[in-house]
Amino acid sequence: MKLALNKRMIIMLVGVAILFGGIFGYHVFTAMMFKKFMSAGGYPPETVAVQKTKLEPWQPKISTVGTLKSRNGVDVTTEITGLVKKIHFESGAQVKRDDLLVELNADSDIAQLQSLEATAALAKATYERDKAQYAINGISKAALEASEADLKSKEAQVKQQAAVVAKKNIRAPFSGKLGISAINDGQYMNPGDKIVSLQTLDPILIDFHVPQKFVSEVRVGQKITVTLDSYPDQKFQGKITSMDPIVNLSTRNLRLEATISNRDGKLIPGMFGNVEIQIGAAKNNLTIPQTAIAYNPYGDVVYVVKVDEKSEKGHEIMTAHPVFVTVGETRGDQVAILKGLEENMMIVISGSHKLKNGSRVVIDNTVLPSNEAAPTPPDDIE
Repeated sequence: MKLALNKRMIIMLVGVAILFGGIFGYHVFTAMMFKKFMSAGGYPPETVAVQKTKLEPWQPKISTVGTLKSRNGVDVTTEITGLVKKIHFESGAQVKRDDLLVELNADSDIAQLQSLEATAALAKATYERDKAQYAINGISKAALEASEADLKSKEAQVKQQAAVVAKKNIRAPFSGKLGISAINDGQYMNPGDKIVSLQTLDPILIDFHVPQKFVSEVRVGQKITVTLDSYPDQKFQGKITSMDPIVNLSTRNLRLEATISNRDGKLIPGMFGNVEIQIGAAKNNLTIPQTAIAYNPYGDVVYVVKVDEKSEKGHEIMTAHPVFVTVGETRGDQVAILKGLEENMMIVISGSHKLKNGSRVVIDNTVLPSNEAAPTPPDDIE
């Protein structure tokens, strides 16, 4: 009985040894196969697009936005009431200063003016007669002074009425271009009613703001370049003509005004424009596409491609390694690199999101990301 028990125990121990030996052998086998797999190349390489870093000329500038406005611009109105007798302008016409625009009915005012002129003429004659009488002591000085005061009063009434008659003829306050007429013949006008818009378009002004950190970089007389969506292929040149003496307390921005030539009349008040102000001398910066930057909370990273070794078939094995960089200014699709990279380094510009340190890569530059300093949207985008 005891011999049979020992025999079963030996059989059980042999079985356990075989089981654990199999498990150990499996792990050894998988480790060997993994090592063989890694030595043969490991995971398949990731496809990326690459580019060599290079120095490019870089002009420091301030980019902002502004609004076009006329040098002189008003809505022409009337100061007094009256009926529109005749309109002397056409909508959209060019006019000069003091050109007659609208004539209001002034018949009753002219008649009153003529009456006052007659009264003033009589007062003048009376004064001249009293003056002669006073010279021979025919009247008192008080009587002469009374007739002189009456004359001045009558002449003042004439001037006042003449001013009323003059206001019936509404004239252009300055030279410029008229808008669309807001009145009709026979219309009754009240003080302040709009007649037509009048704008001076050449030259035209643009109003814009820059952050306070650029206050020392801008000055009166400095040149600017303006681009507009309405004319994407054209640049308009101007210069700064005035600056506010204070910085806005709410935005901490400085307001500036620039003058632009507008002889062809393309620019219209109210249009939105992009303003560029060149500051300082041009310099060379290490420039790469913004798509090459992997922005992270712990730092900005660019993947650099290196040739580590050659395969058994003689092909180069390329791997990507992250490098921390310090980025500078941006322009369009590009960004300047201040630290971390050197010229002629091969960097990943597309596909970096798939990489980690030491990842094998294969290069495919069939499709490249945009890398324009001043990109423009394609024509087929609405």
